[in-house]
Amino acid sequence: MTAVTRFAPSPTGRLHVGNIFTAVHNFLTAKKAGGRFLLRLDDTDRARSTEAFAQAIRDDIAWLGLTPDAEVKQSDRFAAYDAALAKLHAAGRAYPCYESPEELDIKRKVQLSRGLPPVYDRAALKLTDTERARLEGEGIRPHWRFKLDHDGHVEWDDLIRGHSHIDPASLSDPVVRRADGGYLYMLPSVVDDIDLGITHVVRGEDHVANSGIQLQMFAALGATPPKLAHFGLLTSVDGELSKRLGSAGMDALREAGIEPIAVVAMLARLGTADAVEPVASLDSLIAGHDLSRLGNTHPRFDPAELQHLNARIVHQLPFEAVRDRLPGGMDTAAWEVIRANLTTVGEAADWWQVVEGPVTAEVAPEDAAYLAEARATIAELPWGADIWQALVERLKASTGRKGKPLFLPLRRALTGRDHGPEMAALLSLIGRARALERLTF
Repeated sequence: MTAVTRFAPSPTGRLHVGNIFTAVHNFLTAKKAGGRFLLRLDDTDRARSTEAFAQAIRDDIAWLGLTPDAEVKQSDRFAAYDAALAKLHAAGRAYPCYESPEELDIKRKVQLSRGLPPVYDRAALKLTDTERARLEGEGIRPHWRFKLDHDGHVEWDDLIRGHSHIDPASLSDPVVRRADGGYLYMLPSVVDDIDLGITHVVRGEDHVANSGIQLQMFAALGATPPKLAHFGLLTSVDGELSKRLGSAGMDALREAGIEPIAVVAMLARLGTADAVEPVASLDSLIAGHDLSRLGNTHPRFDPAELQHLNARIVHQLPFEAVRDRLPGGMDTAAWEVIRANLTTVGEAADWWQVVEGPVTAEVAPEDAAYLAEARATIAELPWGADIWQALVERLKASTGRKGKPLFLPLRRALTGRDHGPEMAALLSLIGRARALERLTF
């Protein structure tokens, strides 16, 4: 079955990993079935939605490689929502209401004080045509509700949670259009899913009740609903999605040097029994994707784990994939020596500075004569790929040093650091002239 999925963010802020978790699984579901992945911008909130946020969303998913096959903006589709609302009204499944927010709040408080659930009492259905005309004549514009069918439970087979249901009688008839004419989430989403041919709706478990309501909307509009899949919401190591790296925008991840494939690879496996592994491209993630492997627990997002995965991916990146992000003069050989010590590609510049210099190193008094001998030895040895091995063997024999006293003073003098890439490869990059200079004190 060819799948058509959608990622439907509101352009009222920046995307964070919780949003991207949804985008990743919608993208992989569509591509695994050879289908289409759509971007739907839920911009019906005209006061808070901005084009700047919409463009940031486009940029973020493009950076991640989650390129949509088409884009739709809800603000362009109000005529379709008006037509659907009129159809529901004609069928007795939508009705106007005239209570103010303050009146509704008083009703809820009264119900709660009586130990009753705060469910809308459908008082607006009891109004006569004359009463509605009088209210509108007084300048009161109605908001509109969808009338739920209270006859039995709404049931469906969830692709992640299994058999699922809600009791519509326990819910208020949802408001679908505000008094100012603006639409809320419920109805436009259903209309869009029908018109766009959405076959799979993949989203968080916080939408389970919404799904039960929307299944009734699909039926009332005479449409076949998509398959539904609800995953557990991401948490952080602290129990809630982190306000640091976890809930920061994708721009923060980019600034931290995180590779986009690391983000997708991690989110594709969170919540499954599959190990999070470094991958080279989206193709392997698409091939291995299966919604049924997602559990209904709350997967934990750990920024430290993302950074560790990022390092493992960087260690596998070929030179051609990073050429444009490396400092001038750094070639394939240098990249292959240095990359195993990096957590981000940006750190390559630090190690290239170690190669090119200048390097500042502190020499212990007891090592001064030893390093002078090392300089003299390098000056007389033939320079080649085995220069490091030849150097330490000669020094070991002449000084009796071994282990850390043999290696560490040389590393410090030549690189200014106690740790780093294998010195055999690094010394070849540093070269004879710079090595002799750094061993002169």
